[in-house]
Amino acid sequence: MNFVLAVTLLALTTTTRITAANFHDYGDSDESIDEALKNCPNKQLLCNVQWRNNTPVECGLQQSIADLTGLAYCDALHCEPEAFRHDYLIRNHDQSPHANSWKRARIGERSTLHDVCLLRNGLPVTRKCEMKSMRAQWESIDDWQPVVCMRRFRERSVSVELNALHDDIIDGRRLTNTTQERRRTTAAMSGILRQHNRAMLPADVHVAGQVIGELMEQKRDAAVGSDLISVCREIMSCDIQMLRISSQLNATNSLLSKFEDYMDAMPEQFVPSESCGKAVIRPTSDASDSTENGVEILNYANIGVQALMSSNLSVFYVNPSCDDITGIAIYSSASSDRKTSVSGFYYRFLYANENLEKLRRESNLETATYVPEQLWRQLKERGATYLILKVYAHDGLFVETSQVRSRRPRSKVLSITIPGFEGEYLPQAMPLLLLNENHRQPDALAIKTGSGCGYWNYTTWLSDGITTSSGSDILRDPVIVCQTRHLTQFSFLVGGSYRSNDLGEEILVTPLNERVLDIISIVGCSLSLLGVLGIFVTAAVFKSWRSQASTKVLLHLCLAMTLQMILFVFINTDDISEQLIVHRDYSRCVLLGASLQYTILVLFTWMLIIAVLQFQRYVTVIGIERPRRYILKAALVAWTLPLLPTLLTACIDPASYLPTAEQLETDTGICYPSGYGLTFGVVLPVTLITVANLVIFVYVFYSISHSLSQSVQRAERKLVNKQIRLSVLLFFLLGLSWIFGIFAFMQAGIVFSYLFCLTATMQGFVLFVYFVLLDEANRNAWRGLICPTSMKMDVQKRTTEMQSMTTSSTNYSGRSGH
Repeated sequence: MNFVLAVTLLALTTTTRITAANFHDYGDSDESIDEALKNCPNKQLLCNVQWRNNTPVECGLQQSIADLTGLAYCDALHCEPEAFRHDYLIRNHDQSPHANSWKRARIGERSTLHDVCLLRNGLPVTRKCEMKSMRAQWESIDDWQPVVCMRRFRERSVSVELNALHDDIIDGRRLTNTTQERRRTTAAMSGILRQHNRAMLPADVHVAGQVIGELMEQKRDAAVGSDLISVCREIMSCDIQMLRISSQLNATNSLLSKFEDYMDAMPEQFVPSESCGKAVIRPTSDASDSTENGVEILNYANIGVQALMSSNLSVFYVNPSCDDITGIAIYSSASSDRKTSVSGFYYRFLYANENLEKLRRESNLETATYVPEQLWRQLKERGATYLILKVYAHDGLFVETSQVRSRRPRSKVLSITIPGFEGEYLPQAMPLLLLNENHRQPDALAIKTGSGCGYWNYTTWLSDGITTSSGSDILRDPVIVCQTRHLTQFSFLVGGSYRSNDLGEEILVTPLNERVLDIISIVGCSLSLLGVLGIFVTAAVFKSWRSQASTKVLLHLCLAMTLQMILFVFINTDDISEQLIVHRDYSRCVLLGASLQYTILVLFTWMLIIAVLQFQRYVTVIGIERPRRYILKAALVAWTLPLLPTLLTACIDPASYLPTAEQLETDTGICYPSGYGLTFGVVLPVTLITVANLVIFVYVFYSISHSLSQSVQRAERKLVNKQIRLSVLLFFLLGLSWIFGIFAFMQAGIVFSYLFCLTATMQGFVLFVYFVLLDEANRNAWRGLICPTSMKMDVQKRTTEMQSMTTSSTNYSGRSGH
């Protein structure tokens, strides 16, 4: 009895142990294993946090096991949803708080948020589910900086759809506990990723792995195999930099591991021994079936082979007991003994008695492997029944995070799995044949040192346990023969120095409205600057116009507007502000921010002065008589009064001018007041002036409307139409477009941001159109200056017409008198 118990405990220890190298993925326990077991309730079940669908073991049986690393209570393997608040980046400094929640996650995994929350590099905001006291617990977020992310962005991406699919699965709205439900789920994921008019982001790689992880919680199902291959194929087709960024979350390795584990668990479903020698119903003459997801299904279960093939990834299931087939060879051209794949390659099955040298010399060989007859007999004695061979067209899912790599794959990647074989090393070497792509596509950085066959350890490529057979020059041999004593993914590696782009530096995602609003702002400010320049040139050329008091007021307004736009567009930019912060030049940043604040307040002061003039004269601006030295007094008020709130803000809270770390990270930070400095130093005076100008505008518009109702004669109606046109001008002249900016600041909606950018930035251009282009006197003055001949002819023509009208009138009067 004691012997049986000892054997049972030994078996349990073997099946539930997880290596110390992997334990760091799950977090450290707060209490010792022994203490946890002492407090373990009777018959409490333990599960391996790394394995899914493993048979739980009773806690009582485990008390004498020395190493229980990686075990947790079966009812506490998941971190449950938890509320989380963060900000969404809408437009530069415009952010809105949002109540979100973390998705349910298994120990060792990084969870995402239910509502899409992406950073600029396309990565999702995540939180790790750790193991503490043999239970799942969320990692602490006490030291986290405030999270600012995006939910809508201008790039056409699959992120929202894929995230919604994952939500439906974990929330139970999309079930996966039947074959039909699982097939619908994987088909939906495959369809989402196949939308080639939409980009894929690093977050999508992470979420795709999470979806496969949820499927692994249920029974493995051969019906979804082709969809999983389709998913991996689409991800392998993505930009390498996108995949490299996703590796920051270990997304590519996680996806690869889950995909391999899922596919490795289904050989008995694809090539069961009972199918050997039995007729297979084939839909086409070549035994293949091209499904809607782009994966070709090959069914030769009667001879022990079934395959799922695509352009980037193919999986072959082999049952050697049927027809002694133990391998596969892939070719780039056709031959009489080769079968054709829809994906563009050719293949044939290899037998256990295959001749290695003859195989190596075959033309256009891409990759091949098989289990020699003697080796297979030894493997069968140790429990092997099936072979699973996966061929990756390139190393897209095998992402190294180091900046400089000493080797890089220059062949297809061949993955070999032998279910049932429990040994760490094969009893004898197994051959692999890999095409040396460096032979037909020479690599300028390649050197002979370090070149040879290698395997992937989910961090980098290694070569221990593998031998490489080649001729005198390994870089020039067309086919490389490798011999391996262990099983994993293999490739031919070329030595050299290969530098990768920095992780996370590239901006893949921008807010949906930011780009559009930036373009509107830049175009509007450019047109305003051109308009203001036209006003200054007109005033410089025509003395009679610039000597008018109303023109002097307009020039002061345009000067303030020019200073503000130059500061905002060319000097106080996010790039310059970031450099000032990096070099700790805080005083200069405060100076820039105060200058921008001052010019904005000066601009509004002049608009208030103009509003007062309109109140005095009701509707007109030009042509009125001003009190003596009125312009000088107004100028002193307009250029000195804004100094008061500016100096108060700069002296009391100079730090408010410095952009925050979050703003710098998202390229939205400029030197400008924030917090109370923004509220009381900018928003409050601007709001008061805008409200006052609005009241005056309403009064003026009422006067115009009242005049319209009383006007009956044609000449009077013409005058009223002119006044209506003037009221439109006053909307821009008095800065009423900033009402939209106030609502945008109050986060009333993105529509106000659009209205503000469309109207406020066009102020200078509208003033130019009204005071220069639509003003008859200025228009004629420019025509006379640019084309004096044409102007003289128009004057003569009008003089002739007036003389003709006078003559006709005289003749008519004479006839009437006669």
